[in-house]
Amino acid sequence: MSQHARAPRRLAPRSHVLALAIGLTLVSTAAFAQDTTAAAPAAPAEGEAKTLDALMVTAQRKVERAKDVPVALTTVDREKLHVLGSGGGDIRFLSGRLPSLNIESSFGRAFPRFYIRGLGNTDFDLNASQPVSLVYDDIVLENPLLKGFPVFDLENVELLRGPQGTLFGRNTPAGVVKFESAKPTRELEGYGQISYGTYGTTNFEGAVSGPLGPNWSARASAMYQRRDDWVDNTNPNARTNPKLEGYDESAARLQLQYDGSDTFHALFNLHARHLNGTARLFRAMLFKKGTNDLVDGFDVDKVGIDGRNFQKLDTWGASARLSWDLSNDLTLYSITGYETADSLSRGDIDGGVGAMFLPGGSTPAGIPFTAESADGLPDHRQITQEFRLESNYSGPLNWQAGLFYFDEDITVDSLNYDTLAGGIQAGHAQQKQRNKAWAAFGSLEYAVTDRFKLRGGLRYTQDKKDFSASVLQSAPFGAPVSGPFKVNTDVDDVSWDISGVFQATDDINLYARVAKGFRAPSIQGRLLFQVPPQPSVADAEKVISYEAGLKADLWDKRARLGFALFRYNVDNQQLNAVGGALNQTILVNADKTLGQGFEVDLDAYLTDNLMVTFGASYNDTEIQDANLFVAPCGGGCTVTDPTVVRNGVTLAAIDGNPLPQAPKWVYNVTARYTLPLANGNEFYVYTDWAYRSGVNFFLYESKEFRGKPLLEGGLRVGYTWDNGRYDVALYGRNILDEVRAVGGIDFNNLVGFVNDPRIVGAEFKASF
Repeated sequence: MSQHARAPRRLAPRSHVLALAIGLTLVSTAAFAQDTTAAAPAAPAEGEAKTLDALMVTAQRKVERAKDVPVALTTVDREKLHVLGSGGGDIRFLSGRLPSLNIESSFGRAFPRFYIRGLGNTDFDLNASQPVSLVYDDIVLENPLLKGFPVFDLENVELLRGPQGTLFGRNTPAGVVKFESAKPTRELEGYGQISYGTYGTTNFEGAVSGPLGPNWSARASAMYQRRDDWVDNTNPNARTNPKLEGYDESAARLQLQYDGSDTFHALFNLHARHLNGTARLFRAMLFKKGTNDLVDGFDVDKVGIDGRNFQKLDTWGASARLSWDLSNDLTLYSITGYETADSLSRGDIDGGVGAMFLPGGSTPAGIPFTAESADGLPDHRQITQEFRLESNYSGPLNWQAGLFYFDEDITVDSLNYDTLAGGIQAGHAQQKQRNKAWAAFGSLEYAVTDRFKLRGGLRYTQDKKDFSASVLQSAPFGAPVSGPFKVNTDVDDVSWDISGVFQATDDINLYARVAKGFRAPSIQGRLLFQVPPQPSVADAEKVISYEAGLKADLWDKRARLGFALFRYNVDNQQLNAVGGALNQTILVNADKTLGQGFEVDLDAYLTDNLMVTFGASYNDTEIQDANLFVAPCGGGCTVTDPTVVRNGVTLAAIDGNPLPQAPKWVYNVTARYTLPLANGNEFYVYTDWAYRSGVNFFLYESKEFRGKPLLEGGLRVGYTWDNGRYDVALYGRNILDEVRAVGGIDFNNLVGFVNDPRIVGAEFKASF
């Protein structure tokens, strides 16, 4: 038993944090900004300076100016999405590109985990719930495998920070990431782009849109991405491929739009995804003991494993968005969605060869036991239905009211394999969960004066889960065949928000908001190595968030500023104790979690030819629960938390720790310089950079399992002609070739995984 004295951690921001926040506000006319949907306005008349068009968003389920919305939000437009994804990246390329947003995954491309203002969920189970809701074309995607749907042919992305439950979907105590596809058009148009780069990275994307007769229009979009296996497996007796880390992914979307009536509109959406490739590649003994440095001699191009490694995922879905103008004053919306997924992901979790070798070398690694496992989703379906009535009064009062229904049925397989016996199956546990929820919600907006507007929202939610888990085949040193173990939860909740917007001047709006968020109970049943086997349950969590800020147009609309200060507290926060010496995944509740910080979004034309953007955030989080202990690593890491021994098991106290995967600092900057040429042609240079500070990988703190600060940059040099119809460019992603550990596996040895490599390539795009 060891005890370490530790002074209580205070959550108040340090003086340099406050100074920076004030300084950023005072220099709001500086030359930085976050990319926005309206970042590319129409060309000004000759002799006039370029200005920024009003930024229009749908953060409150209707189109309005972003500066009038009392919510901290950031948008990403089509051009920036195109640039960030040019190297074949998946949805994780948005991580750090927006204030307070982090995205990571221990499944690679298939299973992204989102964190906003530090609130997220490290749970890797396929029925895990997240406090960040992802809404794609008005359909909430609840299962984490659905949340990785590829980013292609989008109109924009909106990040809404803080609880959004009175208007959106399901679990939204942290916020919403909202994707909006490009819609069918009445004029024939389209584009196609193809790129090729390092490691055979190929990226194709295209769309065709136009009319189908007098009353219908359609848009068909598709993408295809692949990368060669580029990591050599140095194990000559490997049962998996001699090369790893490649992927082959395709996705398509078809939209049909009916606009033949003045009072009825319809949009139908059919979409699908197929992914085949390498699962997340784990690397044994990645960290130098006693530090978070990568081990001496580490070679990112090599690994030595003997377990199998692959990943397969298929998803498809359909939706119908209907609207009726019941009168000049009322509109009724119906949004129906269906989603399904089928997956299997298998990996060598110990990251080594028969407990013998380091990545690419022959030094003994000291792996205490082999670990090879798979997670599958053989059966899944999600049905959602929303009805919403919206007023369109010309007076000071307007409102929205609606009903939401959610029904998900899911089966999860957890499989274990005996690596040293040829990889035969040696353990199988299965979870089944049926989740039904419904909600009634409403919001009011009242213009007290021409310059002061109040908003308020209320939501009642009832959530019910029926869960069972069984051990179908016993694993070595694991649970015997047993079950089913059944758990049922049935809870209801009332969440709310109230906010106000004050127009201080013609160019500056001030706002404040208080909101309550809710996340229903979660159930976990990974039973293979839990002796005795028993599901764990995390009770419902509740968040109270306080936020105030300003939104302003500056320099005669040549610049735009958004600034927010926030503070939140979470009661009963759901946390996941992953792995550790117990080799178990267990849900727990923390008595309280506090967080606070600030966010900045700025954009500006420095000159008519130079657009520069900047975003920044500071997030300080703290778990407050003196009675909460978790099992630390089982692979020789250096734990820095106080520890106790209970029933022969060493546990670490996490009271005072920050949340996992919650960087204090996030910065991003872009700059686009254009050189106009004759006949509407243009030469341009575009660079983008994202930085996040260090993060803890787990609830406890250790010297090894802490990710170092990560800085990734991109560069694009291109030429457009025929008034922008054609574009050819050279691009680079992660151009500094930064190699950092971005996650770990802590139950066996010092296993970790790293970020994507540098990709350099060329691209051609044609539009019509």
